[in-house]
Amino acid sequence: MATAASQSVDTGLQQLARRHLWMHFSRMGGYDADHEIPIISRAEGCYVYDEHGNRYLDGLSGLFCVNAGHGRTEYGEAAARQIEELDFYTLWSYAHPRAIELAARIASLAPGDLNRVFFTNGGGEAVESALKLARNYHRMLGKGQKHKLIAREVAYHGTTMGALSATGITDLRTQFEPMTPGGCHVPNTNVYRWPEDREETWAADAIEERIVFEGPESVAAVILEPVQNAGGCFVPPDGYFQQVREICDRHDVLMISDEVICAWGRLGHYFGCERFGYQPDIITIAKALTSAYAPMGALIASDTVAAPFMEGDASFAHGFTFAGHPVAAAIAMANLDVFEKEDLCGHVLAKEAEFRGMLETLHDLPIVGDVRGAGFFQAIEMVKDKETKETFNEEESERLLRGFLSAELYKRGLICRADDRGDPVIQLAPPLISDTEQFEEIHDVLRAVLTEAWDQVVS
Repeated sequence: MATAASQSVDTGLQQLARRHLWMHFSRMGGYDADHEIPIISRAEGCYVYDEHGNRYLDGLSGLFCVNAGHGRTEYGEAAARQIEELDFYTLWSYAHPRAIELAARIASLAPGDLNRVFFTNGGGEAVESALKLARNYHRMLGKGQKHKLIAREVAYHGTTMGALSATGITDLRTQFEPMTPGGCHVPNTNVYRWPEDREETWAADAIEERIVFEGPESVAAVILEPVQNAGGCFVPPDGYFQQVREICDRHDVLMISDEVICAWGRLGHYFGCERFGYQPDIITIAKALTSAYAPMGALIASDTVAAPFMEGDASFAHGFTFAGHPVAAAIAMANLDVFEKEDLCGHVLAKEAEFRGMLETLHDLPIVGDVRGAGFFQAIEMVKDKETKETFNEEESERLLRGFLSAELYKRGLICRADDRGDPVIQLAPPLISDTEQFEEIHDVLRAVLTEAWDQVVS
């Protein structure tokens, strides 16, 4: 694997980026003439290239979204054909062929009676829309007091003010307080950090306890990811989602499955809820719906949830100008054609054991505490002591992740996520076309970097 250049070379793009581009979730003060902004200028398959021609394995699929891999020219051809036919029309009281066809296709793939598709421009908007729909649904049935939302600690559901009330990461919330009212949080399913004698039903029981504490008459919905992203790929204990489904039914609470990451093959199925065998009332999707070749998201609602809005003069008074854009919809249709033709979901199921097995071999390193995840969505939690599971304090974590790991992984040609929104983890979510060659590259870089991290940072 080619690695990044060791010396910074200032270019016109560097100067323009430092002067004008405000990057997301970035410490802008950390970039100067001696510290380049990583500028990715080209991509193909599982790899991206920077402005200097250095190649990197895209071990995060852009941001959990380029599931079909980079550089598929047929997507561009689909976009060009659509522009020739219809460049844009809104879904505000109008429809167009691609949105209709895509909605029908998504509904045909979604489990159960999830048949109504409401398009958005991305995942945060999809979550925001789902929360507004949950509140409005209950209001339409004469239960307007049901407005609260139960979410999990450390979970990420977006940054718009409504979605942020569901996000359970303190540092992402404090800058924007006070929050939109109604967000309530319960423990997540980080089983690695549970006491050995804790019952598997504990986390689901906590949801019911919080609903009862808040008053079921005030709770509109529970929102959960099939595998929780933030904190490092928390998988559910056996029976967790089935128990949550029963709890929601018992208290007249909607169940929202936030699948902005977990849908479209990431876990080996079109929808993550299929992996774990539960039926939600609403699913939120985005990212890999188009494999990120164009921005697009949606919520998928059950017939039951949609029904009150389909009669008489009722209306869900919500929308976005560009949602369901014809060009994005055409790209999404081309993307789903690739999923079917190449059986990307089947590929993930066939290869996930090999991918996971590669990561498990790193358990011999003293810094590796846990390996967890599902499908092509895996995480390694790092610890100071494997026996006690002692983690790193804030200063140590800063030095480990930002002072060493992030830069060193990138320098050695691997893009992944080194994160401490819970305990320190490395997350991996390569394109679904990845195979043995990419797994071996990931292994070789991780083994070298984690070994050096222990020697330099921990020891």
